Amino acid sequence: MKRAWRYIRPIVLSGLVYGLARLLGLTLRFRTEGMEPFKALTCGWIVTGWHGRSLLAVNFFRKRGAYVIISLSRDGEMQNRVFRWFGFKTIRGSTGRGGARAAIESIRVLRKGAGMTISPDGPRGPSGVVQNGVMLMAQKSGAALVPVGFSAHPRWLAPTWDRYLVPWPFAKVLLVFGEPLYVPPEATADEVEVLRLKLEDQMHQLQADADRRLGVQPCEVAGES
Repeated sequence: MKRAWRYIRPIVLSGLVYGLARLLGLTLRFRTEGMEPFKALTCGWIVTGWHGRSLLAVNFFRKRGAYVIISLSRDGEMQNRVFRWFGFKTIRGSTGRGGARAAIESIRVLRKGAGMTISPDGPRGPSGVVQNGVMLMAQKSGAALVPVGFSAHPRWLAPTWDRYLVPWPFAKVLLVFGEPLYVPPEATADEVEVLRLKLEDQMHQLQADADRRLGVQPCEVAGES
């Protein structure tokens, strides 16, 4: 019985998670600001948003053919099913397992003009800190880094490391797009670090701006609605 459940569990739970997330997504009222430069891109792109706002990103970017990186863990198998049902293409790997292979595959598809959505502070944090992997992918592929601030109101913030945001049904959702950033292939480590900090700062500013525009205090504590 345990062996059978181990096999069935990802299928059952992923179906439940997808159904709830999609049902909620159908009620959300999306609005965007500053999306024109993103729409005009002719090269590969990497949309970056904080891990705690990924439920909003999944519903907005569904069925756009974008890629996501999913870990090779047992929970990752469930996430892989959920993202595929949302219409994403998946690349398996993480910082713990298969990271190098996932990075190489990501660079390959980005060079072909594909798009990706990435939470650069995930999957384990620290929250709100851009990790170096996304910078390497942008530098090696020539893809544009597109910072996006996500917000929703009303919403609930979970008491987790990333203060995961769950919008209420029929909530207003706002995406504020920033200007695309590029990492030159010849950039030195110091120059890449400057760009990494710039991306991180823009992401924080865009999220705070999205919160303010919806009448939400950016410093709202976890667990509040």
